[in-house]
Amino acid sequence: MKTLLLEDIHSNAVAAFAGAGYAVRSGKARVSEDELIAALEGVEVLGIRSRTHLTPRIFEHAPDLSVVGAYCIGTNQIDLHAASHRGVAVFNAPYSNTRSVAELVIAEIIVLIRRLYDKIAKAHMGMWDKTTERAREVRGKKLGIIGFGNIGSQVSILAEAMGMDVYYYDNVDKLTIGNATRLASLRELLETADIITLHVDGNPSNTNLIDAEEFAMMKAGVLLLNLSRGHIVNVEALADNLRNGKVAGAAVDVFPAEPRDGREPFVSPLQGLPNVLLTPHIGGSTEEAQENIATFVTQKILEYNTTGSTFTSVNFPHISLPLHDKSPVRRLLHVHENVPGVLSHINGIFAQNNVNVISQYLRTNEFIGYAIADVDAEYKDSLFDDLQKVPHTIRVRIL
Repeated sequence: MKTLLLEDIHSNAVAAFAGAGYAVRSGKARVSEDELIAALEGVEVLGIRSRTHLTPRIFEHAPDLSVVGAYCIGTNQIDLHAASHRGVAVFNAPYSNTRSVAELVIAEIIVLIRRLYDKIAKAHMGMWDKTTERAREVRGKKLGIIGFGNIGSQVSILAEAMGMDVYYYDNVDKLTIGNATRLASLRELLETADIITLHVDGNPSNTNLIDAEEFAMMKAGVLLLNLSRGHIVNVEALADNLRNGKVAGAAVDVFPAEPRDGREPFVSPLQGLPNVLLTPHIGGSTEEAQENIATFVTQKILEYNTTGSTFTSVNFPHISLPLHDKSPVRRLLHVHENVPGVLSHINGIFAQNNVNVISQYLRTNEFIGYAIADVDAEYKDSLFDDLQKVPHTIRVRIL
């Protein structure tokens, strides 16, 4: 299968695909929409990271594409609705860089609360500043975590081990870990915490979740960290509150507008503020995380292409399947719009073609249905064409 891996995806992915017999091309740069459409000719497997945007137009002009791997946590750069309606399964890595992000959060909290940025800058200028003014320990401080998912909960574990009092707010019920305290509202968390760290998803509804009104609710001298999504915090409001002293320090790894690559300039209203740690979206950028992501996502793509399993897909109904017996059994995969009667139509075609069904599965989500049938290998050559003619069919595959 022709495979294209972009944005310098870890070599473990290249090796795994090549070892499975895939024809792999890889590149470091993000490409334009037109360049990607041209590059996708004949490509069945595409791997990207966060900077490559997959639009409806790209899916429309990539008829051979059957699966996309997002070698990162988020999938906001992918139009999942367009992918689903083209029968393209999408897989990501929701857990693989969790530890790397959580460790960076803890490191930046310590840098901010000890004001190490100031001491480091002065030492480089030849100044020997040993004062303890406003340099504090993390022990006993109240850490507020907004979003208690995979990363937020890991931050909670590490922070509690260091003696911090952990509070969290999430708009979805989550299992409390350790001695963390769940708060009933975002306002209560903002009013309680000495340090606030954000770990929410990229849903557009979270845009400017932290704005001027929310800054007004916070304690004077609060520390704020955003390693989640760039649009979560109004950076103009953050800059204002850093200048007026309401926010004593901040660490920001994600931005509303980010350069496409290292050749484009980076511009932010937070630049030039000495009590701000700015990092270029590197929360999950460790060797261990990239190795884990490469292994996890590639494995899920290979499983999908071998068995049809979609258990961790972000846009397909979830079906976990064992390996099928390649002979004398064939596995038929049928992706269709989620409307009544499609499975009945499929089974009617099986009967017309004298197909013996050994096992059958069907799962649906809001948009599509995913039907799988293991059948005897003896069937008419017309079966594939007949299945493609079923009303509301999106894609048919035979393993």
